Amino acid sequence: MSQGPRSGLAAVSSALLAMSRHLEVRDVLKTIVASARELLDAEYAALGVPDDHGGFAQFVVDGVSDAQWKAIGPLPRQHGILASMLHEARPERLADVRKDPRFEGWPSAHPELADFLGLPIRDDDEVIGILFLANKQCPKPEGGCGFTEEDEELLSILAQHAAIALTNARLYERSRELTIAEERSRLAHELHDAVSQKLFSLRLTAQAAVTLVDRDPARAKGELQQVATLAAEAADELRAAVIELRPAALDEDGLVATLRTQIQVLDRAHSARVTFTGRGVRALPSAQEEAMLRVAQEALHNALRHSGATHVDVTLDKRGPGAALRVTDDGSGFDPKAIRRAGRHLGLVSMHDRASGVGGRLTVESTPGKGTTIEMEVPGG
Repeated sequence: MSQGPRSGLAAVSSALLAMSRHLEVRDVLKTIVASARELLDAEYAALGVPDDHGGFAQFVVDGVSDAQWKAIGPLPRQHGILASMLHEARPERLADVRKDPRFEGWPSAHPELADFLGLPIRDDDEVIGILFLANKQCPKPEGGCGFTEEDEELLSILAQHAAIALTNARLYERSRELTIAEERSRLAHELHDAVSQKLFSLRLTAQAAVTLVDRDPARAKGELQQVATLAAEAADELRAAVIELRPAALDEDGLVATLRTQIQVLDRAHSARVTFTGRGVRALPSAQEEAMLRVAQEALHNALRHSGATHVDVTLDKRGPGAALRVTDDGSGFDPKAIRRAGRHLGLVSMHDRASGVGGRLTVESTPGKGTTIEMEVPGG
């Protein structure tokens, strides 16, 4: 008996630590389900997040293969025992779920469930999810339930902390959505100010060229050359804004491939040599990958547009469970203190905010005439 509680507490501690490492809602849901199944030694585990229309907004399972899950079909509706748990917000521990009068069957491809343990996940009075397990993997007493009162107590502890982790993840995602909305608004203003001014100047210059073409062809030629320059600058401003507004397909390609592709494009488009090296970096949490991509884009923009660099080098290295990004240029450099005193920031504030927003850190090293190095490190997941 002395070994059981210690093992249980160690397992609960491990599960809670695993939940606290994730910020994305989907990752938190998956960790909760996997932790619950392992903690109570169940064959199957699932977690449903209800929507407002009698179904589930999200439904995560563990112990079912992808092929089996596809064969089961659409997400379950809120009926039978699931509906009862939502409405009554109380635990259910059954020796055989199939013998319960509320049982309404399941699809033909659904695994056969017998003993059942379910708990609502609550945020104050609101049920924000249902966590349930089936088929405890242990010898079952005749006519009894495989899940015990101790199992129910352990799952209750896990459910309480799951509510905290899930609420925090939702708050984090809402905060990110707000940040993205604010960023889009900022970019819209920048796009309007920069491109509109360029196009206005372009129109005036073109009109001047038209009036000069007959009486002063030489001046008209100069005005037309200015038109070409303004058009190219407007195109550059528009291209930079589009890159910001349309995130790269990090989910499909990953950070390393996305950075490599973008840097190859920049190397072809600019006179400066732009190089990239990625070494041993594994997939990071999506928020960290997006933040690193945005910092790299901002640092590259500064180096290529403002520093006069002939070579910009980008490296992405594994650092513990996380990664470190370095963008180094041989350009004119600057005095960071003087930049701050002048009220300019060259995107440094937004880069620092992006790094700190995902638990990372950003350092900037620059000296006039000696180039700039920007490094961002993230902790991984």
